[in-house]
Amino acid sequence: MPTPTKGPRLGGSPSHERLILANLATSLFEHGRITTTEAKAKRLRPIAERLITKAKKGDLHNRREVMKTIRDKDVVHKLFAEIGPFFADRNGGYTRIIKTMPRKGDNAKMAVIALVSEKTATAEAEAARGTKFAKDEPKAEEPKAEETVETTESAEAQVETTEDTAAEKKDES
Repeated sequence: MPTPTKGPRLGGSPSHERLILANLATSLFEHGRITTTEAKAKRLRPIAERLITKAKKGDLHNRREVMKTIRDKDVVHKLFAEIGPFFADRNGGYTRIIKTMPRKGDNAKMAVIALVSEKTATAEAEAARGTKFAKDEPKAEEPKAEETVETTESAEAQVETTEDTAAEKKDES
């Protein structure tokens, strides 16, 4: 059994902390980004990343595991139908924490935790620079494709002539 976190928790008890993080994860997947305190955002990140990794697999067992944390079926469906496939080619780093101005009432450190909207880091760099990498540019078509079309046409013509000659020999006999 994992050892509980030492020191103060987000709520009063471990069960309350689990519920707070489950509600934050539900809101994150529903809206795409949420504003919360830095402490809650830092505690939410590994949980959200684990849930997205389970959604990428997409089988029934992982859906039931996610349903233990997120109890809203609509959000779970969105997680498995949209969010999981979007991050299919990414190996982690699904969320981003951006620190913002302190809260006005109690001066608490605030942050925005959001799902990453870009596919990869290279795509973000390309967007910032306005260029493309050489490996991502489309390659010119090879002339071999045209040659294969010509050879298949000539092969078909040869098959037709052999069929014609076979039919003529049959008629003669």
